[in-house]
Amino acid sequence: MNTIDLIAAGAGGSSAAGQNDHQSALKFITCGSVDDGKSTLIGRLLVDSRAVLQDHLAGVQRGGETDLALLTDGLSAEREQGITIDVAYRYFATETRKFIIGDAPGHEQYTRNMVTAASSADAAVVLVDATKLDWKNPQLALLPQTRRHSLLVNLLRVPSLVFAVNKLDAVEDPALAFTHIRAALERFARAAGIAVRATVPVSALKGWNVVDAHAGWCGYEGPSLLAILEQLPHTPADTALPVAFPVQWVEKFSGSADTSQGRRVFWGRVAAGRFTPGTAVQVFPSGQRATVAQVLDHARRPGDVAAGTSAGIVLDREVDVSRGDWLLAAPVAPVAAAADDDFGDTPAAASPWPGQRELRTTIAWMDDEPLVAGRVYWALHGHRWVKAKVRRVVHRLDINTLAEEEASQLDPNAIGHVELVLQEALPAAPFTQARVLGSLILVDTASHKTAGAVLVN
Repeated sequence: MNTIDLIAAGAGGSSAAGQNDHQSALKFITCGSVDDGKSTLIGRLLVDSRAVLQDHLAGVQRGGETDLALLTDGLSAEREQGITIDVAYRYFATETRKFIIGDAPGHEQYTRNMVTAASSADAAVVLVDATKLDWKNPQLALLPQTRRHSLLVNLLRVPSLVFAVNKLDAVEDPALAFTHIRAALERFARAAGIAVRATVPVSALKGWNVVDAHAGWCGYEGPSLLAILEQLPHTPADTALPVAFPVQWVEKFSGSADTSQGRRVFWGRVAAGRFTPGTAVQVFPSGQRATVAQVLDHARRPGDVAAGTSAGIVLDREVDVSRGDWLLAAPVAPVAAAADDDFGDTPAAASPWPGQRELRTTIAWMDDEPLVAGRVYWALHGHRWVKAKVRRVVHRLDINTLAEEEASQLDPNAIGHVELVLQEALPAAPFTQARVLGSLILVDTASHKTAGAVLVN
């Protein structure tokens, strides 16, 4: 879909954008190569949308001029080296929408930080530095990190990707440079199977086409980057799926005299479906069944609560439920085919979220120690901890092309396909089906450091 189609159709997100609340907020990341101007772009968005206080702006002066990058580069090491190391989140809002921005680092050695930010993003803005490319060449080659981040964003199922070609104000012929760079990006996206929402020329330093459109510059007549972002859809919650709820905290009010329902509230964030009174659930892993008697929102108001929202669940009876357990949709018996006799077997009821002990996964490895077959880690799924053993490393992905390579281990910042065996079953589902049920983290059992981000295949 090109830029004009995107704005005209509203990308299906115009109704959501009209609701200026947390659910319609767009969470996006900026990524790309080192020194492409990601932090400066975010600084420009914040300043031109008037989301920065004057005293904060006064604190990011260098040589009498405002250094926009310092608005997001908050670590002392970042300011000393002039690079982004960790993901920095900033918040701002326009008249129609709220935004949560993640400034992802461009260095290859911080790929793990970028993967962490992208895993929960609704959109990604990939910056391309025109001054680093052979822009006079119609067949120019893109930088490896531009390709790498675009492929990673696609791998992590980020719904919307926008290319922002930056620093065109610093080249001799901005229109020719944008034409050649846009063509190269389109060739790459087609070959990689990446859907691109828009490609827009910007100058983060001067503010052209960032918040306000700079009509006709580079032969571009489309909307500004912010106007595009305002129309992008946020990732819809998994409300159409069977209910799933990871229990984070158990609140007891045993002093109540009401015995018509359970006297505990199970708090957490709904992972899938919509909880309403009368919903039949099964506790995982115990298998006990119950019915939802009451659903409370974050302010303890009774009502329905959908996926992506915090809730308190009260069951119709006392059931043994602890932190780390799941409340899942009760098993449903499949419809049996008509038989010629009455002696056929009755199909067993099947859970929509069955427990699994063997998982085929894609892992972004974050630890300094490589991942090798035979190692045991703690796996966190929802709020449940189990031991996980690496059965084998199936492939390592070339993060420049996502080609599968034979490998016996995953080094730091590598991504690969890995088979895991769990000590106990978990109600894991493919990440493409359900984001929360399809994601885990691995934690080193000795150092307790987060070792890997896991997507269930």
